[in-house]
Amino acid sequence: MLRIHFTGLDLARVRIAARPDALWESILSFHRLRDKQGASIYGRWRCETRTRLNGETRLLASLVPPRGYFPDFLTPPEGVLGVEPAIEALREIPAHRLNRDLSQLAGMRTRPGWVHALGDGDTGSLSRLIGALRSYHRAAIAPYWPHIRAQIEADRAARGRALLDGGADRLLNSLPQMIRWRSPVLETDYPVDRDLYLGGRGLLLLPSFFCRRTPVTFHDRDLTPTLVYPVQHGTESVPGAPVHAYTGDVCSLGKLVGHTRSVVLQTIGAGCTTGELARRVGVSAASASQHASVLRDAGLVVTLRHGNAVLHTLTPLGAALLRGGAAAVPALSETVRS
Repeated sequence: MLRIHFTGLDLARVRIAARPDALWESILSFHRLRDKQGASIYGRWRCETRTRLNGETRLLASLVPPRGYFPDFLTPPEGVLGVEPAIEALREIPAHRLNRDLSQLAGMRTRPGWVHALGDGDTGSLSRLIGALRSYHRAAIAPYWPHIRAQIEADRAARGRALLDGGADRLLNSLPQMIRWRSPVLETDYPVDRDLYLGGRGLLLLPSFFCRRTPVTFHDRDLTPTLVYPVQHGTESVPGAPVHAYTGDVCSLGKLVGHTRSVVLQTIGAGCTTGELARRVGVSAASASQHASVLRDAGLVVTLRHGNAVLHTLTPLGAALLRGGAAAVPALSETVRS
């Protein structure tokens, strides 16, 4: 079990990551690629991704074992800005930090020569790692990014609503069931027994599409306290479902989906429950639920259970539709090769 100890200042400094983290999703997806669990969510993604990989897994497996510790430096905070800013941050990590993090692997596995060289600050080995990470991300994450982002945005909307409704206490109580808030300690299922004292630094909550069963945090207690936790998955979030791009203008929205449904889509905006949607649009709860279901099936809306209600939020495609069109979103079955 992991126990995270809060002070009053820590509660005031709880925050939710602004967007998905490209490298956390990459590393955690590498775990999902090698296990056989969660087939209904990850099965098709595994099949499609494996056809695009070209040796990256052999190199990454040297640093990321099937379970347990992997080096903290693989997930720099710049990952929330995208894969390229994260990779640039990775280039700047000093050799002593690389060596320290890699030393945690020493007792767990035999390390190949290039990993030893990486710990010694060899730039060629670092470039080799960066090339593998970039290529893996291109194959396993980039084609699915709109769906990953949509599911994480839905979770952010639910957590944000909890924060607005009841402050940090309600937010911490709203987290997935394997995480339990027993003030002033946040307990969560974890592979090892561990205590983390925040000491006034607060906690960054990072929802993740590829995190599964138990949350993850940094091994190094001096890094920004971060809790990566799994989002709630629905069938509409399964990678591999087709996505269609819309390139019309906003005036055509009513013609495309019908006047009432276009109003429903606009009303959902940053998120609302079925009851709120019904009141704002002036339809019955059953009708609002039906409209939201159709929009969800079209990939425009994500629905997430929030307490006793369900919360609807726009996907990136739905938001682009309201903006009057955006760059085409690739189909998840589209092949992307390095």
